[in-house]
Amino acid sequence: MAVVTVSGQPGCRTGEVARLAAQRLSFTHLSAERLDALLAEEFGPVIESASRAWPDMAASILLRLATTEHLVVGVDGAEELFRGFPALLRVRVVAPAARRTGNVMLDNGLDRTAARQALAERDREAARVRKARFGRASAAPEAFDLVLNAATLDSAHMADIIAHAVERQGLAEHGFLSPAAEAQLQFQIRLRLARHGIQPRGRASLAKVQFGHPSEEIFANLLDFYRIPWEYEPRSFPIAWDENGNVIESFTPDFYLPESNLYVELTTMKQSLVTKKNRKIRLLREIYPHINIQVFYQKDIMDLVMKYGLAPQAQPQP
Repeated sequence: MAVVTVSGQPGCRTGEVARLAAQRLSFTHLSAERLDALLAEEFGPVIESASRAWPDMAASILLRLATTEHLVVGVDGAEELFRGFPALLRVRVVAPAARRTGNVMLDNGLDRTAARQALAERDREAARVRKARFGRASAAPEAFDLVLNAATLDSAHMADIIAHAVERQGLAEHGFLSPAAEAQLQFQIRLRLARHGIQPRGRASLAKVQFGHPSEEIFANLLDFYRIPWEYEPRSFPIAWDENGNVIESFTPDFYLPESNLYVELTTMKQSLVTKKNRKIRLLREIYPHINIQVFYQKDIMDLVMKYGLAPQAQPQP
């Protein structure tokens, strides 16, 4: 198997770098959120994420995936999970505090003072979790093969460097982890987990995308036809808050096209609901002027269906 681990300081947009690198390489991307969901599926809903058992729980899932997938793991500390593996690239993303603060300001709509406070809290939490999981609060420089500076490189450039490094080293040529090797490693992991009273369920898997409407599947087919990378509902944007600053309304665009830095929203509903959605899109543009979003209406979708014949295939009736 080929594994790329991407971790970094809070505010460096490490998750974006990992996602873009996976797309460049056609590897499977495992974000921290996606791994958390798999851990809950495998080990139950109550998982102590900051514990010494976490590395073995995470490794158990990642090893299973590695029998069929090459992985980009965008999880802080993931470089500690694959020691000794031959087809491994360990990446660290860093930046000065000023750049990280600026990123937090842009990504979260905060002023500079609030962004500094938020970043300081994220730094403390990251140190606490790493200390609990791996016994030290900071990452050792020698644990990485490649360190990238987010102050001088944007996410796309860093993803290109990572992809080039993987290709130059021929990591994907190692092939996937064999079932026999995985079984041997899993046995050792299960012994360690048993000391914590933890038993894997063997349930976690990477499910295919479940679209909320047939038009979304049609659009995804069109993007695949043109080999355009896409993500389905990757991010929700808060657009309304109560007097205490709590989010009371959010908007989640249907697609994100990372190569174009463009969000796409599909609208095929009746006019009353279209009006409601247009209001949300207007608020999104006002609150997040740096976000690019394009709306496709019902006629646009039908034109695509007629032109390309990319409707989802009918399912056989039972």
